[in-house]
Amino acid sequence: MSVEMWTWIMVIITFSLYFCIAIWARAGSTKEFYVAGGGVSPLANGMATAADWMSAASFISMAGLISFMGYDGSVFLMGWTGGYVLLALMLAPYLRKFGKFTVPDFIGDRYYSNTARTVAVFCALIVSFTYVAGQMRGVGIVFSQFLQVDITFGVIIGMTVVLVFAFLGGMKGITYTQVAQYCVLIFAFMVPAIFISLQMTGNIIPQVGMGGTLSDGTYLLDKLDALHVQLGFEEYTSGTKSKWDVFAITLALMVGTAGLPHVIVRFFTVPNVKDARKSAGLALFFIAILYTTAPAIASFARTNLIETVSEQKYEDMPEWFGNWENTGLIAWADKNDDGKIQYVKGDALKDKKPVFTELRGKYGERLISNPSKEKNELYVDRDIMVLANPEIANLPNWVIALVAAGGLAAALSTAAGLLLVISTSISHDLIKKQLKPDISDKGELLAARISIVFAIIIAGIFGIYPPGFVAAVVALAFGLAAASFFPAIVLGIFDKRMNKEGAIAGMVVGIVLMLYYMIRFKTGLIGVMKPLPASEWWFGTSPEGFGTVAMMVNIIVSFTVSRLTAAPPPHVQEIVENIRVPSGAGEAVEH
Repeated sequence: MSVEMWTWIMVIITFSLYFCIAIWARAGSTKEFYVAGGGVSPLANGMATAADWMSAASFISMAGLISFMGYDGSVFLMGWTGGYVLLALMLAPYLRKFGKFTVPDFIGDRYYSNTARTVAVFCALIVSFTYVAGQMRGVGIVFSQFLQVDITFGVIIGMTVVLVFAFLGGMKGITYTQVAQYCVLIFAFMVPAIFISLQMTGNIIPQVGMGGTLSDGTYLLDKLDALHVQLGFEEYTSGTKSKWDVFAITLALMVGTAGLPHVIVRFFTVPNVKDARKSAGLALFFIAILYTTAPAIASFARTNLIETVSEQKYEDMPEWFGNWENTGLIAWADKNDDGKIQYVKGDALKDKKPVFTELRGKYGERLISNPSKEKNELYVDRDIMVLANPEIANLPNWVIALVAAGGLAAALSTAAGLLLVISTSISHDLIKKQLKPDISDKGELLAARISIVFAIIIAGIFGIYPPGFVAAVVALAFGLAAASFFPAIVLGIFDKRMNKEGAIAGMVVGIVLMLYYMIRFKTGLIGVMKPLPASEWWFGTSPEGFGTVAMMVNIIVSFTVSRLTAAPPPHVQEIVENIRVPSGAGEAVEH
């Protein structure tokens, strides 16, 4: 059977499973909608947390980033994994004991201020929508390539699926759907990795295969280093980023993780703090399976790509090359008119993305109108490396289709968690806590479901008009979380003297500073300004790492303002004392 037929089969089977779970796990109360009733087992919550955590950025983009960046890509591995450990050990037990199931709820009560709660809601919406943009783009990439449908239609399908299990079941439906999605995504990630490891190194364990030898007796990484040097790139195993930027990106990803609302809320779905700790440990194990495999997949994919395309005639390219070329995620411009693909260091295009014309070149290639003057002739989008890897390695069609189903599972699982955070922030933290405190449980549940519909529509727009490749967008979301939430949460737990004035000032300064830096150096403003080059970065800090700087500014502002204003009320200081005591933790409740 063809790849398209296999993909349709995989998608129909997995989506049917998700729909059945959504119908079975319908939420009948706000507690079920927000925290799955607080009765999820540690094993199920560990798998759901792993699926929630391992987004399209982890499944689709992380290996692609490492594949192109080499050693420099390790910042994503260290930052995201270390951040989860930081969250699980340093913050989650205390937040779980505090008994609130949203970050704005914690901030509003800890800082005894609806203004603080409103600022936190704004930050949660900014972080979540930035993060969900990457997920929707991942959905669009998978659908457009493997099901041969228009990217807009593909995003609409993904929106519909998320809407069903999020609208019906809330956190309850999302949790059990994410258990199934974890099983799908991890199987889809590991199967081709094992196949390719066996194919290239004869080792069934990809992590070991990455350090193994090829059929000619050379070590894989040595060969990859040699290929890179030959083509003018830096050695694959050497780093080019400054130590400061590596530190800044890693720390921003770590503390951003610890401030992500959709991950924090997962610790409220289990009955008590003990089970929260168990589920955190299990989730870390489930996450490690994928995260330790990603560098191996990156190395395999990079080697196969270079050997397949470099100095090869375009007309001799395998079928997969033309398929991905049709999606706009690969492009070739024959700058020296020799009919061969010259893949060397440098930008193939002026504007970073191919602009295709309707014309075909003399070799049958789709002509692009924006080639650069640099020698490199090949443009490859980093997001395709995991998805195209099985095709490049000539694996069976069912394996290629399985990877597509896994990519969809990763994107949809995280999108659902993020959309629930958006819904909860509006229905619980704005409507219930501020605008209409006397709203009934049914009224709040209806508001939550209406909010999630609007959130999905906005998320779909991000998918149709993507702001950048998946992992870059997601990394910026972590920077926003680091700049806004992390100081308010940490200081709220460990500093009795931190008051509402300090927290509010810190969050506002942090989020505004990070947004400004993103716009100025990463995204620009359409029609108004273009992003500035790397030579203009402040302190040599990339936009992905600037969350560290913004976080430090947040802490300084928060601490300074809190010391210049009145101390928190005695009952608030007593709460801070009590949440650090490990015994007697109760359920997540509404106040």
